[in-house]
Amino acid sequence: MKRILINATHEEELRVAMVDGQRLFDLDIDTPSREQKKGNIYKGKITRVEPSLEAVFVDYGSERQGFLPLKEIDKAYFRERSGDDNSGRINVQDVLSVGQELLIQIEKEERGNKGAALTTFISLAGRYLVLMPNSPRAGGISRRIEGDDRAELQEALRSLEVPDGMGMIVRTAGVGKQPEELQWDLEYLIQLWTAIDVAAKDRHAPFLVYQESNIIIRALRDYLRKDIGEILVDSPEVYQTGYDFMRMVMPHELSKFKLYQDKVPLFTRYQVESQIESAFRHEVRLPSGGALVIDPTEALISIDVNSARANKGGDIEETALNTNLEAAEEIARQLRLRDLGGLVVIDFIDMGPSRHQREVENRLREHLKADRARVQVGRISRFGLLEMSRQRLRPALGEAHQEICPRCAGLGHVRGVESLGLAVLRLLEEEASKDKVTQLVVQLPVAVATFMLNEKRAQLEIIERRQEVKLLLIPNPHMETPHYEIERVKDGADKPSRSHQLLTSPEAEVPASLKDKPVLEVPAVTGISPAAPAPVVEKAVEPVQDRKPNLLKRLLGVLTGQNTQNQDTTDSQPKQADSSDESASRPRRSRSRGSNRRGSRPRRNEADTGDNVSTPVSEKPESDSKKPVTPAPAKPDADEDGKGRANGRRSRRGGRRRRGGRSEGEDSAVKENNPVEKGNVMPAPAPEVDGNAIPAPAPEVDGNYVPAEQVSEVDGNTVKEAKPRRPRSNGSASGTNRRRRGSTSRSNEAASDTEVEKNPAAADNSSQQKEKNVASEESRQADASEK
Repeated sequence: MKRILINATHEEELRVAMVDGQRLFDLDIDTPSREQKKGNIYKGKITRVEPSLEAVFVDYGSERQGFLPLKEIDKAYFRERSGDDNSGRINVQDVLSVGQELLIQIEKEERGNKGAALTTFISLAGRYLVLMPNSPRAGGISRRIEGDDRAELQEALRSLEVPDGMGMIVRTAGVGKQPEELQWDLEYLIQLWTAIDVAAKDRHAPFLVYQESNIIIRALRDYLRKDIGEILVDSPEVYQTGYDFMRMVMPHELSKFKLYQDKVPLFTRYQVESQIESAFRHEVRLPSGGALVIDPTEALISIDVNSARANKGGDIEETALNTNLEAAEEIARQLRLRDLGGLVVIDFIDMGPSRHQREVENRLREHLKADRARVQVGRISRFGLLEMSRQRLRPALGEAHQEICPRCAGLGHVRGVESLGLAVLRLLEEEASKDKVTQLVVQLPVAVATFMLNEKRAQLEIIERRQEVKLLLIPNPHMETPHYEIERVKDGADKPSRSHQLLTSPEAEVPASLKDKPVLEVPAVTGISPAAPAPVVEKAVEPVQDRKPNLLKRLLGVLTGQNTQNQDTTDSQPKQADSSDESASRPRRSRSRGSNRRGSRPRRNEADTGDNVSTPVSEKPESDSKKPVTPAPAKPDADEDGKGRANGRRSRRGGRRRRGGRSEGEDSAVKENNPVEKGNVMPAPAPEVDGNAIPAPAPEVDGNYVPAEQVSEVDGNTVKEAKPRRPRSNGSASGTNRRRRGSTSRSNEAASDTEVEKNPAAADNSSQQKEKNVASEESRQADASEK
């Protein structure tokens, strides 16, 4: 489970850690004494215009002035130029002037000797959206959102009411949110921008207009996602602050926010302290025995991958691959923990096959997906170097919480005693050769002064005699290598005669607790909260699929004689009834071998409308077998209209049957029978089925009973005429068209004698059959007479 741990037991530091189980994957440390300014909005004043840099320097109330390039200045602040200069390249000195006031936002904080980077394109971050009030062309959806989530958000954005001249970006937290929730966040950001705009017009620059939220609200706003299962806070005061924020902004996530009250420290319980300490080390150990050496510099960050004690591979190539894969995972994690930004150069262990290099690159990209910062990754070069760049979200961990070593000045190495002594000796000889110098006073560390006074005494005497200068070496216990001081005394300068009086001591450092705390500037806009709490949109509950009764219910049904399956599926029976009606209305296709013939397909009653389809007699239930069957109306003879039979046939390509044009009498008869088109009539709702009712037993069928209407009297004295055999030859003397018939079983032939014809064309077929019987009987008599 992923958790957010907030440690606020000490007022000097407030730490927020994101852990997955017991593995730390992100860290943020806030120091109240060092105020974070990124995201703050100020009203500043231009102090200097630099055409060579195409930028201006802005005084916004800090010790160092901010740097504002021309491309980050809104055109609304430009002065109107003359008509001749409206086209072409814009010069910064033509559109801006010294003393002009601007509303700016800090984009990058101060680093080293560099001032803060500023912009006039304001962006206000909310829970689900980022509002850009003066960037109408900007906006869209976060690059991290892809697929169906992106399409859903595009549909939701169409329903939002965005004021003219503003743009917005949907954050990853907005995935799956309803338009009502997005509109609520948008209205809050518009309300905040209105207050900022009004406050900026009331006072003159420079002053703080709006301050970004503290670390607690930022962590809950930026890091709380669906995969976070718990948020633990070990301070009641911080818990109350976070509780009020979540109750107003995200009440549906309030159950995850908890107060930690155990005696064991929060970070110790989840084994986070040791992992945090690794973020401050120069060297990071890998599980296989390798190591990472991270060296931040002024322009870039170099990371060196060493095999160190890694020896678990089968050969050197396998060892290099395994170490590089572990290093790729740890590098992605250390970049997030330390928040290292800018250009990063990684020196991997040399690998031979190119597929191993691609595997290491893919592993690095895969673990960088969890990073909120924008990252660009290159490929491993032939020298084994990989270049990448990372966006700096906040001040790096080293810059914010580490100080430069006063002895080595951040280099990590110091000069030796002998090397420093020889360097000072050469400098004394150079300084002594200058004009009007009568004495040189040298403050040295004790070890270096001892070396020069004993091992280099003869060289010091030679310099004094040759240059006529007095050398005075003072061992200073307050100094350490590589520090020293050389002071020149000219003619007429008064110096104490005693050398021990020349000993200098460093200034005593004042403890941080005794120093005056910096006065924090109060922003002009404070206490802006949403007008209404966040809407809670209930998601539609998906219907539960019908399930079969379990084994216990089926056993109970067998014992009690009840149909448990019908009881559990009462809701689904109306749907099944509809589907059964549709399936019954469609003719079933025969499975016999001749089913693909045209003759074997059941004919459709052409006298009926398109909604009513004739049902074969064989498909009727037994209860309907005793009911009298009314014959269908006879169809007009097809020979009267030559197109009738031809249009009644189906095309060879399949599809629906072509119908011929009806006569006026037929049209009037159809209109009388069907006054309303049944295609436009809503079907009657299916009757409700009582699942608890026991179905009535089917009526018993008397097999000895024969309906009088269906059976005709048979004269036993008359000989039944034999059916004529079908000629095998394709050609025939008669010009009548014979319709191909599908193969039928003997039982169907026997039943056809007693079955009532339902097809309107049955009368035509019977007349044709009689004519054929008569013709065949005449041919038999002629053959008999010849014989």
